[in-house]
Amino acid sequence: MESFGEYIKRLRLNKGLNQTELAALVGLDSGGLSKVENNKKSVKEDKLMLFSKALEIDFNEIKKQYLSEQFAIKSIEYSVSNDVFQLAETKAEYFKNIYAKQGKLEL
Repeated sequence: MESFGEYIKRLRLNKGLNQTELAALVGLDSGGLSKVENNKKSVKEDKLMLFSKALEIDFNEIKKQYLSEQFAIKSIEYSVSNDVFQLAETKAEYFKNIYAKQGKLEL
């Protein structure tokens, strides 16, 4: 198991990129990338897309890695039991159905 930052660092090293090179590809400075790799900076969806392209990783996979970590951290911060994840999965299906019916969600 690894954090999102460790995941990005591992992928970067596997591609033979230094921090400055990857940072330039995703529109960050090397300090910003260092913060991402050390789990001190959050990432917006547009940056996730750039990481996906730069590291040649499926966008859905990188989103899954990022969001699963965010969910896990929030569950710890709020001191909730792990059954919150099952409830979140159920609610995600509910909202997908609602938004799809309203034409607000592309499936």
